[in-house]
Amino acid sequence: MNTAAATIEFLKSNDLVITTAESCTAGKIVTLLSEVAGGGAFIDSGYVVYSPEAKQRLLNVRAYTIETFNLTSCEVAREMAQGALRDSEADVAVATTGILGPDDMDGIPAGTVCFAWAYRGPQGLCLFSRKERFIGSREQVQLYAAVHALERLPYFYERAVAGERG
Repeated sequence: MNTAAATIEFLKSNDLVITTAESCTAGKIVTLLSEVAGGGAFIDSGYVVYSPEAKQRLLNVRAYTIETFNLTSCEVAREMAQGALRDSEADVAVATTGILGPDDMDGIPAGTVCFAWAYRGPQGLCLFSRKERFIGSREQVQLYAAVHALERLPYFYERAVAGERG
């Protein structure tokens, strides 16, 4: 079973619906999930927000956060995930922001991607973020990041259910 199919099965078995807030992955996470037969039943929405203005306008990412931490930061990814959940009936949000390459930007190495996973639960919002670096072409980094976001979703969900934050 591929990662997207396993994620749809996970969402189904836990009665969860997902939304995404994607910058560098440009909708690839939602695309992978939608390619699974029946996957649409577990997708609420998907935002593709490349520009800082779109992140602010559509997901309520604060200008302060962008200016202070840079677009490629866990802080921005966290606000993107929160913004996607805020405007959604979904239980889970995944966000990505990063630099595909081939060149480094603003001192950040190409292939750097920041992720956030947000879960709406009985104890409130649980939010997790991580920064990873992938090596490859733009297309490879984009796919690696999308797959990574899906692979880690169950792990962080289990931590959220356990009442952890991070």
